Amino acid sequence: MSKKLFIQTLGCAMNVRDSEHIIAELKDKENYELTQNMGEADLILINTCSVREKPVHKLFSEVGAFEKAKKKGAKIGVCGCTASHLGDEIFKKAPYVDFVLGARNVSKITTAVNTPKFVSTDINYDESDYAFGEFRGSAFKSYINISIGCDKKCTYCIVPHTRGDEISIPLNLLLNEAKKATSRGAKELFLLGQNVNNYGKRFSSSHEKVDFSDLLNRLSEIEGVERIRFTSPHPLHMDDKFLEVFANNPKICKSMHMPLQSGNTKVLREMKRGYTKEWFLNRALKLRELCPDVSISTDIIVAFPGESDSEFEDTMDVLEKVRFEQVFSFKYSPRPLTPAAEFKNQVDEKVASERLTRLQSRHNEILDEIVAKQNGKIFDVYFEELRANGGVAGRSFNNFLVQVQGSEELLGKTLKVRVNNPKRMVLYGELLEKI
Repeated sequence: MSKKLFIQTLGCAMNVRDSEHIIAELKDKENYELTQNMGEADLILINTCSVREKPVHKLFSEVGAFEKAKKKGAKIGVCGCTASHLGDEIFKKAPYVDFVLGARNVSKITTAVNTPKFVSTDINYDESDYAFGEFRGSAFKSYINISIGCDKKCTYCIVPHTRGDEISIPLNLLLNEAKKATSRGAKELFLLGQNVNNYGKRFSSSHEKVDFSDLLNRLSEIEGVERIRFTSPHPLHMDDKFLEVFANNPKICKSMHMPLQSGNTKVLREMKRGYTKEWFLNRALKLRELCPDVSISTDIIVAFPGESDSEFEDTMDVLEKVRFEQVFSFKYSPRPLTPAAEFKNQVDEKVASERLTRLQSRHNEILDEIVAKQNGKIFDVYFEELRANGGVAGRSFNNFLVQVQGSEELLGKTLKVRVNNPKRMVLYGELLEKI
């Protein structure tokens, strides 16, 4: 008889893909079947995030709830980034946890399940050549990790301490993975890495010279691939070749995530981001010029240690000039193992909250203006999600979430939709084609 696996995934898309790898390994090698009912599970996993403080606190509240509700004999495992940086400290706070598996050690999941109090948190363990089994959470979109780790040393970020040094995954593995995904019906590839456009700088073994722009072109040649998305590129590596391939390759979706973090050059230097305000604006505005329909999203941290009022104004200035379609914004959160956590000039919490509120309020105003302009436009929408009350949703080529009334027969199809009721989070519309 098969055993039951329940897995909860916190954090980013890379964690989602890591969970898919874990599920594939356990299905193929340990005869586990996925369940959404935690109470019937023989194995309960939480795949953790540690980028901000709240997900770390959530880990211990969640595993405590799992321990109380699990069936007798069920095992609990902690995986992911928090596992990487806390290691066996997790056992001290939660002694009922059976094993701890770091974000760079996913391929060891079967050993972890079968070894009491197993701990593996080597952040430089090399899985770049490991061919994981096949499991996809979506039949319509395929997440593909193109690299592991991060070579950047941003002073606020814990990721290099949980995912180790950056290594690119060999091209032949990526091409094979993409071909398998499309043969199973996926029309969209979603490429993942901490800095995807740094792809090709380092491989574990000898490898042909290939960069991210080359990879995009090679993947776009695969039969069945209709759309390619990726996250996150780093502004530092947005050279002209990359921007031109992005703009001119018809299979690359016209949405770009450009993590700004701060609009002030001095703050960016203290963050060790490697670029200036002027460089970021140059790249963003060139992107708008090359690709007028592009949507640009970003990450912004307000109240980084020492950020003055005038330095924050530079961030607001970039917001005005670029007019991002989407902004993920946060107050600075000190993370363990990071230099910025030791900086003496932490910004007052009230000031931080005021800055975040002002930033988000102004972006909402910009977003309302952007959204209003979508009314009446016609988009090619790739439908991939059933929603409440007969809704079916998908993404336009430039990443707007679009919803129509329909049924599951729309899923996996790309259809023309006219927007007639645009909202901030969703553009509602009507189908212009019959199935």
